[in-house]
Amino acid sequence: MLRAAGIGVGDEVIVPAFGNAEVAEAVTLAGALPVFADIDPLTYCLDVSAVEAAITDRSAAVVVVHRFGRWADIPRLHALGQRHGLLVLEQGESEAPYDEIAQRRQRAGYLDAKLRGVRTPDGGDGHTYQQYVVRVPGNGRPDRDAFARALRGKGVDCRVPVKTPVHRLPEFRRCVSLPETELAADETLALPVDASLTKREMQRIVSACNALGGLLQAAF
Repeated sequence: MLRAAGIGVGDEVIVPAFGNAEVAEAVTLAGALPVFADIDPLTYCLDVSAVEAAITDRSAAVVVVHRFGRWADIPRLHALGQRHGLLVLEQGESEAPYDEIAQRRQRAGYLDAKLRGVRTPDGGDGHTYQQYVVRVPGNGRPDRDAFARALRGKGVDCRVPVKTPVHRLPEFRRCVSLPETELAADETLALPVDASLTKREMQRIVSACNALGGLLQAAF
């Protein structure tokens, strides 16, 4: 899509650093330079103000990535693109059947109501909970990583959604301030929310998290 739009050598494309490297790699393959902008801490998608701050006279496009079942602020991003003459491209996630989304939302609602000691996700409009991502705040030590290890030890299949932001990777290393991206990479943890989970399994997730999460209350 970038090549078809005539984007190439000498152009800059604004992308998120919170996620995998495939978007930045696509920009590089097109011959352009990926420029990283910060994310909104609630949606984990590109922050409109951060995108605007990253625009230069070489900016040609913005690639918006929807994260974890939350949508970026597309109307504002398109308006920004129109003002500055930028192409706005979107990368979405594979959509699950409606019944499965409804079941995920039901399980997410259960976790929202029961979890303690972690920050539950902001549901927002239309959240499909492709992943149920909580925050485990740090206190100057790797709380999230220790929390994840303890949960796995209790049989809860959790995972760190973004281990290393793209701007920290050797091939894309940039000296850029992305505080929300950095914080999200350090604190986020995806808990199971699959439609196949039974009530007993959901209760086990809550019990395991709450037994550990209470220790982190001082971090709030």
